[in-house]
Amino acid sequence: MRERGATEEEVRLTVNGGEQFPAKYGRIGFRRNFSFNAIWRGKRYASKQIEVYTVKEEQVWVIITVIVRYF
Repeated sequence: MRERGATEEEVRLTVNGGEQFPAKYGRIGFRRNFSFNAIWRGKRYASKQIEVYTVKEEQVWVIITVIVRYF
């Protein structure tokens, strides 16, 4: 998560209020855009998109991976 530039709070907000979509292998994805207006790896970006892939186990979302896209 940190290596890709996502914070724990952003991941939480994405799962709790982001767009939900079906993913491969019966997983559920969540997507949300955030204002960024900063530099990531030497380049300035206005926004970033967090995608969180999860499975639901015993009424709890278990996070499999987090992907961050900058634009």
